[in-house]
Amino acid sequence: MRTTLLLALPVALLAACSAPDSSRNEEAPTTTAPPAPVAVEPLDTAGASQVDAHSDTLKTVRRRHVFSSPGTPDLFTLQLRGPSVLEGEATFTITDHAGQVIFREALPAADLEAALVYELKTPSATPAQREAFIRRRMDSFFADQNFHRPAISPGEAYRNGELERPTWDDLKQRADAVSFEYLVGKEERRRIAWSPLKKQVVRLGSFGG
Repeated sequence: MRTTLLLALPVALLAACSAPDSSRNEEAPTTTAPPAPVAVEPLDTAGASQVDAHSDTLKTVRRRHVFSSPGTPDLFTLQLRGPSVLEGEATFTITDHAGQVIFREALPAADLEAALVYELKTPSATPAQREAFIRRRMDSFFADQNFHRPAISPGEAYRNGELERPTWDDLKQRADAVSFEYLVGKEERRRIAWSPLKKQVVRLGSFGG
């Protein structure tokens, strides 16, 4: 009996080793491939609206003229912006050759229109006439006759309360200094110049008005 048991033991072990393993029969998990990238169509920018930061700019006049530095012209600009020509505001700037704004003044459209009264042959002007006059005023704003060299003529006398006397005297003795004169309102003529002594634009005075 003992012998029979000993003989049967190896047979049982052999059968156990040769029995199929249920864990091996399970299918291995399938790895899912990532989806193919979807091609993105390029943005259609051809029909995009153009955005203009200066969409309210109605008219711009520019002129280069020697002013703050002999032999090197500065850029004079008059730009009208606003909802309409009659309701706009003109910005007068002077930019030197290095790109620095050395002068800035705002002029309401009314200041450009005021002198129209001297041209009228009727009691009043139509909006179209008023607008046309403002545009003409802008076109002639930087006319040659508005620039003067020397800035102060030799025979011109100093007037108290306009500019410090040392600055005036320094400019007067500079034959190459340039002044610019422009009309504001009906009759006020303003005159400015670059002062090497003060290193800034100064007003030489106003006339009329």
